[in-house]
Amino acid sequence: MSQRRVIGLTGGIATGKTTVANFLVQTYGFAIFDADVFAREAVAPGSPVLQQIVDRYGREILLLDGQLDRSRLGQIVFKDPSERRWLEAQIHPDVRRRFVEGIQQANSTVVLVVPLLFEAEMTDLVSEIWVVFCPLDRQLERLQQRNGYREADARSRIEAQMPLEQKCQRANLILDNSGDRTVWQHQIRSWLEEPING
Repeated sequence: MSQRRVIGLTGGIATGKTTVANFLVQTYGFAIFDADVFAREAVAPGSPVLQQIVDRYGREILLLDGQLDRSRLGQIVFKDPSERRWLEAQIHPDVRRRFVEGIQQANSTVVLVVPLLFEAEMTDLVSEIWVVFCPLDRQLERLQQRNGYREADARSRIEAQMPLEQKCQRANLILDNSGDRTVWQHQIRSWLEEPING
């Protein structure tokens, strides 16, 4: 682990990680690497991971253009934890490799946006952990609005992740995204101005 500052930015689904990451790029020029982006690239047409998924679930898991039908796959893995674990075992090594490459090549503070930072056991890659927090009712509301999920589907995706309270217990910094974004922006500014954050 180098001495470079590597922030692990995590939280629950639809808590506001991307909004925080965009702020960090625009305000501080930090290098951002996003696990969700890398995971999508890992299952691109022609990739070994996509072929493993097709081998397991059949060609019905593909759209007409050969892309992964993420909605159909989600219906499978969010109903069966063992299938979700299998899928993550195919994708996470590729995501981790991309993170390591990004950290090595970056010339500034690095932010790894990783929804499953703890679950995927990637905390060893970071020097500090920031958790974006909002209450469950707000999280549900945002997820339903953003993705068009029914409440039951939104809940199943939230419940598939480690409880947000447990993530907060392991955080160096908890960002409150319950309401006005100036709250967490002030928290970030205060934290980054501290000379040492133990």
